[in-house]
Amino acid sequence: MIKIQSFVFGPFMENTYILSDETRESIIIDPGCYESEEKALITSYIEDNQLNVVKLLNTHCHIDHVLGNYFIKEKYKVSLGTHQLEEPLLKAVKAYSHNYGFPNYTEAEIDYFIEEGDVIKFGQSQLQVLFVPGHSPGHIAFFQPEQKFCIGGDVLFQGSIGRTDLPGGNFDTLIQSIHQKFFPLGDDVTVYCGHGSSTTVGEEKKSNPFCAINMA
Repeated sequence: MIKIQSFVFGPFMENTYILSDETRESIIIDPGCYESEEKALITSYIEDNQLNVVKLLNTHCHIDHVLGNYFIKEKYKVSLGTHQLEEPLLKAVKAYSHNYGFPNYTEAEIDYFIEEGDVIKFGQSQLQVLFVPGHSPGHIAFFQPEQKFCIGGDVLFQGSIGRTDLPGGNFDTLIQSIHQKFFPLGDDVTVYCGHGSSTTVGEEKKSNPFCAINMA
């Protein structure tokens, strides 16, 4: 059984997720920790629960989701995986990070690429990789069918969707990703979002003003 722990970091109010199971192996998804106090929260949680961090993953590589990449890689000696189309976005962060108030951002290299259909394994657990572009060119999400949850990044929010006005974003592509990849997962699937509260596929299908489907 996968346990999901979330942390809210930085002025972007970004959600960082740590997933672990009964083996105590764990993965970290989208570390937004930048300040020393934020890094201490993650390390304390990992130490208190005696977790063994085995993977670092990015759903996508906008600045708010990658601020802690270097710290996590160095602290826990893990490799970073994300989609290949996100590499230019990650490389660009260093050029503009100071403009957003992060002058001490340290770049981390991607170690391997992840594609749709790949399976992320840790402990006794598995996650399916979904390719869901639109907010960014290579955005991916992580779906667990037995426990019926999806770590969705900035694709679908409670009552909203990811912005599409950043480089590589496309509104029509994002809506297509939601309709073709998220909505078929099942109404009872919980979506853990990159910002804000979690939601369910069923709720967003019914009432999301950007992408709801007429259920009549």
